[in-house]
Amino acid sequence: MTGTEGNPRTIRTAVVGYGLAGSVFHAPLLAANSSYSLDAVATSDAGRRAAASSRLPGVEVMRDGAAVLKRAADLDLVVLATPPATHHSLAKAALEAGLDVVVDKPFAVTSGQGQELIDLARQLGRVLSVFHNRRWDGDFLTLRKLLAAQSLGSVTRFESRFERWSPAISKAWKARATAVDGGGILFDLGSHLIDQALQLFGPAAVLHAELKARRSDERTDDDVFLVLRHDSGVTSHLTMNMLCAQQGPRFRVLGSIGGFTKNGVDPQEPYMAAGGSPLDPAYGQEAPEWAGHLGRDGHLDRLPTERGAYPEFYRILADKILDGGTASARPLPVDPEDAVAVLKIMEKARELA
Repeated sequence: MTGTEGNPRTIRTAVVGYGLAGSVFHAPLLAANSSYSLDAVATSDAGRRAAASSRLPGVEVMRDGAAVLKRAADLDLVVLATPPATHHSLAKAALEAGLDVVVDKPFAVTSGQGQELIDLARQLGRVLSVFHNRRWDGDFLTLRKLLAAQSLGSVTRFESRFERWSPAISKAWKARATAVDGGGILFDLGSHLIDQALQLFGPAAVLHAELKARRSDERTDDDVFLVLRHDSGVTSHLTMNMLCAQQGPRFRVLGSIGGFTKNGVDPQEPYMAAGGSPLDPAYGQEAPEWAGHLGRDGHLDRLPTERGAYPEFYRILADKILDGGTASARPLPVDPEDAVAVLKIMEKARELA
């Protein structure tokens, strides 16, 4: 392997999967953090292997996760950015090979699989986390700050949306995937929406669920609406749609003394997709015209968006790993138990729908 094997403060890392998640999120974020060396990337796609070789000089490019695990002795961490149906088996094998593991969302295709991985990581003393990166979206950080300051009073309703106009399915595995394989928008964008709602307002039950497949080649769901009732008393309306010609607000939050409405989507993903680095001064900065509105109709103030901070995930993870892993009192960036709670909400939603 390449990298800095002699430096005990460097986490030797492999990324398995080099599609959107691997190439746009994980590889750039790891490259921007000196606590990691990106030593290997694996992908079964020949075109993506060529792209990885070109973009990542000095990084060993492999064909699959099995090849990576054969080199486990030369690694500390494996990041799984593969299709959801592979997450459980690959994470299990990596943990058993003595590696710490990050799993992209969704954590697994069932809550039982997720819990099994948590139990195994605990038994083996390994670090296990899930890449719910949208906890560090700038608009989400802005809303968290508002709630902490009680700027809205007592929140009654939370509306959250991810809506896109994507009439064609862009990835072959998504076109083939059923719910058993982790296909559909509920597993994809729904993972983020549910996780954010639970983080903001606590545990919840599913009151209502609509799951539809609108596109002709969609085998699972691409139009989903969920109503959650949180133990805290807040009602969440979560909307995700891949065939949406007119998009609603990203957030609308109503409280006893005011509301908050935010349009647009966090800019970190398109910035990195265009080749930008998380180390750039402009990274995570949203254009001023996308500022949200705080207050009441007739008395609205523009509220600039907090800077997005996806690098925080890997910063927190490095502190955890380098300070003693599971034995450390340091927090995980995302507790995998939170990801299991998300999967349980999805399972209940499918039952109701």
